Amino acid sequence: MKQGACHVKIFAATLPRMKCVVTAGPTYEPLDEVRRLTNFSTGKLGCELATFLTGQGHEAVLLVGYYAIHRGDPKARIVQTFTTTADLRARLQALSGPDVGAVFHAAAVSDFTFGGVWEQIPGGELVRCGQRKIPTRAGRLLAELQPTPKIIGGLRDWFPQACLVGWKYELDGDRPGVIQIARQQIAKNRTTASVVNGAAYGDGFGLVTAAGQCEHLEDAPALYHALARLIEPWAGAAVKNPAV
Repeated sequence: MKQGACHVKIFAATLPRMKCVVTAGPTYEPLDEVRRLTNFSTGKLGCELATFLTGQGHEAVLLVGYYAIHRGDPKARIVQTFTTTADLRARLQALSGPDVGAVFHAAAVSDFTFGGVWEQIPGGELVRCGQRKIPTRAGRLLAELQPTPKIIGGLRDWFPQACLVGWKYELDGDRPGVIQIARQQIAKNRTTASVVNGAAYGDGFGLVTAAGQCEHLEDAPALYHALARLIEPWAGAAVKNPAV
């Protein structure tokens, strides 16, 4: 057993080392200074992926959402906590550069932010609420939801040489449909691949590449190994030219 463990450590140490950025968990958007809009993402997948990449000999940078309930003990060289969609965008931009070989954008970014909140007073007139904490005594309120800018759309500009992997979690539709959505995401955002999962896909995960192919993976560990294989060409390039 000791010989086997030693062999694993030596193998990991001799792998081409590459800087990998992983995002995990949810963003949130404030309604006021007390209440926030977020989602059910736990951050588990991204945290485990960062730990796996570290074990493979890579330098992992983990950006994890403030409300991610799965923290565990992620093994990453750098761990930062993000809050809003704008905050996550700023942190990714700050990490941009040719030294990043791969970005795994697994964070569940809020699709909407609040454009404003209005109270409907007697007579039907809408009055914008400006309190730091909107009082419940105001009665019926109307909140406007505005789409947030897609972070994935900026990744190629920030990391022009990197392997970029996005995520598509879908509940409605079927497996062929969500695979097609992933292909569209790749083409639109100039990414390398997309991981698909959720009720629309079914059990396990699908790894869709720019070539349009989808590799089915039964569970999270199988996904981590597949992603490590995906970035091997970028790791090799980093060894040949450390400046890239």
